[in-house]
Amino acid sequence: MLVALVALLATLVPAGQVAEAAPVADRAVVAAATPDPFFTYTGTKPLSDHAPGAVLKQRTVKYSLAGIPLPLDVVQIVFRTTNQRGQAVAGVTSVFKPLTGLTSKVMSYQSFYDSLNPEDGPSRSIAGGRNPGGMGAHLETAMMVPFLLQGYAIVMSDTQGPTADFAAGPEYGMVTLDSLRATLKVPATGVVALTARIGLIGYSGGAIGTNWASVLAPTYAPDINRRLVGAAEGGVLVRPATNLGYVDGSLVWAGIVPMAVVGVARSFNVDLRPYLSAYGVSVYDKMQKASILQVLGAYPGLTWKKLVKPAYTDPSTIPVFVKLVNQLNLGTRPNPTVPMFIGQGALGELEGTLGKQRGDGVMVAGDVRSLAKKYCAGGVKIVHREYALSHFLTVPLWLPEAIGWLNARFAGTPAPDNCASIPAGNPLGPLNPS
Repeated sequence: MLVALVALLATLVPAGQVAEAAPVADRAVVAAATPDPFFTYTGTKPLSDHAPGAVLKQRTVKYSLAGIPLPLDVVQIVFRTTNQRGQAVAGVTSVFKPLTGLTSKVMSYQSFYDSLNPEDGPSRSIAGGRNPGGMGAHLETAMMVPFLLQGYAIVMSDTQGPTADFAAGPEYGMVTLDSLRATLKVPATGVVALTARIGLIGYSGGAIGTNWASVLAPTYAPDINRRLVGAAEGGVLVRPATNLGYVDGSLVWAGIVPMAVVGVARSFNVDLRPYLSAYGVSVYDKMQKASILQVLGAYPGLTWKKLVKPAYTDPSTIPVFVKLVNQLNLGTRPNPTVPMFIGQGALGELEGTLGKQRGDGVMVAGDVRSLAKKYCAGGVKIVHREYALSHFLTVPLWLPEAIGWLNARFAGTPAPDNCASIPAGNPLGPLNPS
C-alpha cells in the first residue's frame, strides 16, 4: 500500500514542478528522536488572547513518507483552538495545496488516527514522522486522492488536540472548525478565501470530528457554517454509553474501552483510577500513549467488570463517569444545519463482536439510525446507508458513495434524502445514574 502511494503521489504534480522542487529537498522535515518544536506554541502572547482560528505560525513542507520527501506541497499551520475544558490551546493542521494552484473547493478530511500519543497525529506523519501509530495518515491520504485530482484543497487536522484527547467529541469538532478558520487566513494554501466552500468527511474516529463539527458549527463557528455544503461520515459514534455495552467482551474491539476511558478522563482532567481494579489501573497506565494499532485484538474478551472494582460493575454507579459520557452524546445535542451522508456497518460478528445488538463491531447501528432520524425530523436532508459488513469492511463501499455525494453538493445539486425509509433505532437519551 505504501509503495503504491509513493507512485500515486508522484504522478499528481506536473513534471516541471517536480524538477523545480528537487534542489530544495533539504527543506523537508526529517523525523527526529524528539518532538518537532514547530508543533508547540512558544509565543509570548497568551493563547487566550488570540481568537479561535488565529494563525500562530506556518510552514510549507514536502509530503514525507517516513522521511522520504514526495513532490506534493503541504502547508502546516499552528492555530489557536479550544479543548474539551474550554481552554485555549494550540492546534495543528496540514493543508494539501490544490494541484490547480488556486481553488475555492475545500475538503476537510477528519482523520481516524485514534491515538493517545500526540506524536501519532497526521501532521507529524505528513512531515516525516515515523511513529507506527501515525502511519495510517498515508492510507488516508490515498483515500483523498480523488479530491486532489479534482482540484480540491485537502485539510487534515490533528483533531484530538495537543494532548491527544481520544474520543472527546466536542474537542474534535472545535479543532476541526478552527483549522478551517486558520486555513482561510493563509494565502499559501491556495484557497481563495472570499469564495471558499467546504465539505466535511470522516470515517470512524474521523466521523467523530465530522459530526461534532457539523453540530457545533452554527454556534461555535457560524463563519464556517455558512460555507459548508455538506458532511459525509461513516462508522459513527453516537451515544458512548451504548458502545460500552456493545463492545464489552469483543474479541477485537474490547480494548477500545480502556483507551476511550483514558482519553475522555484526560480531556476533562478527571482521575478515574479510584474506580478501577488493580488490573484496570495497570491497563489504564499502560495505555497512556497507546495507539489503536496497539489495542485492536490485544485484549480479547476484556470486560468492564474486569476493569473496575466490584462496586462499580454497573457504569451508571460512577457519577463522574455518567456526567462525562452524557456530555459526549450526540443524541442530546442540537441538529446540524447542513445535509449529511451517513453510512454504518451492521455485521460486527465479522470482527468478533457477538450478539447483544446490531453494529459493525464497535459502532452501534441502532444509535446511528436514531441520530439520522432525529436530524430528519429537524428538517436536515439525510441519506442513510446501512451495510451488512463490519467496521473495516464497510469502508470500500462507503467511501465511493461519500465522495460522489460530496461532489454533487459542490456541483450545486440539491441534497436528496431517504428519511422515510430509515428503520427505527435505539433510544438516545442520557445515561441515568444508579
